[in-house]
Amino acid sequence: MHDDRTLIEARLKRVLDERIRPAVYPESIPLDVAVWTAPGEPVPVAEGLAATPEPTAVGAAWGAPWATSWFRVIGTVPKEWAGKTVEAILDLGFDENMPGFQCEGLVYRPDGTPVKGLNPRNQWVRIAAPATGGEDVHLHIEGASNPVILDYHPFLPTQLGDKETAGSEPQYKLARMDLAVFDETVWQLVIDLEVLGELMQELPEDSGRRYAVVRAIGRALDAVDLQDVNGSAPAARAELEAVLASPAEPSAHRISAVGHAHIDSAWLWPLRETVRKVARTTSNMTALLEDEPDFVFAMSQAQQWAWVKEHRPEVWTKVKKAVADGRFVPAGGMWVESDTNMPGSEAMARQFVHGKRFFLDEFGVENDEAWLPDTFGFAAGLPQIIKAAGSKWLLTQKISWSQTNRFPHHTFNWEGIDGTRIFTHFPPVDTYNCSMKGSEIAHAAKNFKDKGVARHSLAPTGWGDGGGGTTREMIAKAGRLSNLEGSATVEWETPAAFFEKAEAEYPNAPVWVGELYLELHRATLTSQAGTKQGNRRSEHLLREAELWAATAAVRSPEFSYPYEELDRIWKTVLLHQFHDILPGSSIAWVHREARATYAAVADELNGIIDAAQRALAGEEGGTGTLVFNSTPHTREGVPAGGARPATVDGQSAIASRADGGYVLDNGLLRVEIDAHGLIVSAYDIVADRETVAPGLAANLPQIHADFPNMWDAWDVDEFYRNTVTDLTEADAVEPGESEPGKDGASVRVVRSFGDSRLTQVLSLAPGSTRIDIDTEVDWHETEKFLKLAFPLDIHAERYASETQFGHFYRATHTNTSWEAAKFEACNHRFVHMEEPGWGVALVTDSTYGHDVTRTVRATGDAGTTTTVRVSLLRAPRFPDPETDQGVHRFRHALVPGAGIGDAVREGYRINLPERRITGGTEVAPLVTVDNDAVVVTAVKLADDGSGDVVVRFHESRGGRAKATLTAGFPVGSVAVTDLLERPLADAAEPERAGDGVALTLRPFELVTLRLTRA
Repeated sequence: MHDDRTLIEARLKRVLDERIRPAVYPESIPLDVAVWTAPGEPVPVAEGLAATPEPTAVGAAWGAPWATSWFRVIGTVPKEWAGKTVEAILDLGFDENMPGFQCEGLVYRPDGTPVKGLNPRNQWVRIAAPATGGEDVHLHIEGASNPVILDYHPFLPTQLGDKETAGSEPQYKLARMDLAVFDETVWQLVIDLEVLGELMQELPEDSGRRYAVVRAIGRALDAVDLQDVNGSAPAARAELEAVLASPAEPSAHRISAVGHAHIDSAWLWPLRETVRKVARTTSNMTALLEDEPDFVFAMSQAQQWAWVKEHRPEVWTKVKKAVADGRFVPAGGMWVESDTNMPGSEAMARQFVHGKRFFLDEFGVENDEAWLPDTFGFAAGLPQIIKAAGSKWLLTQKISWSQTNRFPHHTFNWEGIDGTRIFTHFPPVDTYNCSMKGSEIAHAAKNFKDKGVARHSLAPTGWGDGGGGTTREMIAKAGRLSNLEGSATVEWETPAAFFEKAEAEYPNAPVWVGELYLELHRATLTSQAGTKQGNRRSEHLLREAELWAATAAVRSPEFSYPYEELDRIWKTVLLHQFHDILPGSSIAWVHREARATYAAVADELNGIIDAAQRALAGEEGGTGTLVFNSTPHTREGVPAGGARPATVDGQSAIASRADGGYVLDNGLLRVEIDAHGLIVSAYDIVADRETVAPGLAANLPQIHADFPNMWDAWDVDEFYRNTVTDLTEADAVEPGESEPGKDGASVRVVRSFGDSRLTQVLSLAPGSTRIDIDTEVDWHETEKFLKLAFPLDIHAERYASETQFGHFYRATHTNTSWEAAKFEACNHRFVHMEEPGWGVALVTDSTYGHDVTRTVRATGDAGTTTTVRVSLLRAPRFPDPETDQGVHRFRHALVPGAGIGDAVREGYRINLPERRITGGTEVAPLVTVDNDAVVVTAVKLADDGSGDVVVRFHESRGGRAKATLTAGFPVGSVAVTDLLERPLADAAEPERAGDGVALTLRPFELVTLRLTRA
């Protein structure tokens, strides 16, 4: 037989596009349309329904950027349509190639009942099935004219990303507002042909199955009367029955489809628009669940559920019913799908605390899985946090985007820094917006790395980002793929059902140790410095507020612990850790609001801290100055978590340097700053050891051109290193002024470059082994990358970066492509490197991105120079064309002679400045720990309002630790709990010694204790 496959494939495309798909709606009449545009921000539903609209028509322009237009559509079903299925086709001007990234709508009945969302791939509303004829149609559409930010030519700078700069030009034209007859037989024929046509493309060219499908499609197309598609559709479908009924091979790959609509909590739209995106999608999904008995839909991010409950109670009622039926599944157990690289230890824990508690309180649902398909890599400390929250599985997808190395597994055990292993799945379908296309299903089966030992994978199925979620077309395709020869099988299942099967079939899954580094989107560790700084400071203010409020509540009966305020603030901070807010990859509007939110959070938390400290200090009658120490280590004689007058030994001196510049000396550290304001020596006097590499200078600002190939705010490409300018010229190098109330010597350095200005104060305090570096940058560059370099005279093949509840080692060399790909990485408060017996730490109060390189000196001693560079600022132009423009302030400190314990201590110190209060009562700590290796990360009252004291701590140095935790109050009982403060059934009884608890911790082990007050 002649090979006519390509002829039939081309015929199928044209007949589908030009004849069969148009015949799905063979008859239609226009609806009458009127519109009212809200004058500002979105209005309540009742107000939109009650407004008086003006007549409009198809073809009319509508929708200024970010505006809301309320459309009213009315009509009557013709009598001659009796017995037929009738739908409204409501096209607001959609581009079908952009589901989730343009205008959207939510349809209401006149009484305010939501019907369903409108999206580019979901424009229909069922009116009657069957119709009797004469039915009145009266619907309202809340239309959101969200502008297209990520267009066909992506990454172009645009002012559309903020309502303050977006203008008022209409963005869309009404395309279709009709009543139409829906021919389900033709629609089913479309699905039949799409499924088989897509399958055909994936089958081997020489396979008998491919030829059988080709011939069946050819016969079906022969049976279609192009002048009467509707009348001939049954005959065409009959020609396809046999090939659709042929069952899958017993060895076929098995796909668990989970209905999904990955909605970024903010990204190319503001937070307020996400509230409406979620309402539209959940309306769609609850309606679809009623029509499709096998369908299961899962939604993560407790914050999004909370928005529906708060802002759309009419939608919430439907959602609650669907959850009760077991088919609308709360997933993930986190407050949002957060970034996991940058959130601090407690914040990462609280993502699970608040997320899981919401689902437990609202639905009685306990999540066993973490659900993070789109997060930009995963910190090595995350596995034990997942386990400590009572979960055991993780789903992710984004590591399929890595540019250099292909991850070797799709199902595996992920081992964190403390040895905890979490069963993890990385769907081989390589998308979290699966649409059930044959190419996607075939790719999942072919791509699956664990063939031969496992056969299950998961496919998150549905249009995300407000694209409406799963569609009836996807469900129809999945039905045909449930048992189809030549394809993987597809079954709708909950995430838990999938994980149970996958774990059972793969008990000895391979192990991946350490971080899941995404070889892409590395610049998200630096973009939008103000947002990152707001996050870091909020985390530490929350630590202080809980610590001092708990101490005051226990010690001062008149002080009331602010449960509700802290709960609300935590949720606000957690929301802003979403993986497009904290990483700096959202539009200008999002970051403008984030900066304002962080400022309000700081004001409120400082108020709580001040009130608690004044209650503890006994201010009335007191004249002394108490120093409150919020760090987990004793500081200048003040115990951790306590307050008393501070004691500082020694003094610092400043002297002129012979070759220009200055020398700072406090007897422990001698720092030479040259005439250019660079550190040319940082001499550890006690160890008799130089820190700065010979012939080089530290605290060196460097600037690079920064124009990645794509994803401007997200990416920095390795070629950025090819050009660099050292900012060595100084406008001024002069003695600095000490901070009020502080002793020490300092040097002030001012530099001008481009259109920007950099001012630094380098300080050496008495008794200190660190040089503090306060940096202010008035930044007005474009597409530039600013770093601060520290070339160190140290030979280290690896270095430590702080992560959640510990630290993680990375190589300083590039032996393999895996190591070379980590040319920009994340740290929390410190990076640390050492030779045996001597090390150096660089600590930071608000930056995350850094790089570490090593060279061998060609002259002199031929020693090794290890250079640490902290990333300060970028200036991408998409999606926010004004990213980081303006004034920024950073604090860093270089700590020569530091062990890993010193790095931990100094990292806390720079992030938790001392607070001074006038008072007469010294404050004893609420809890103390007698081993500095054991770091307390939280002291608070239990969330249930019982008054119990909750203490969370971990071993911080990577070794074993024995310690005694002693309470500064009478203790009744002690329980080891999970992160949600629930006693662990399998935990050993804590060893008691009065009001103390004896502890033995494994490396990086995380423990939560709940202490009842006697």
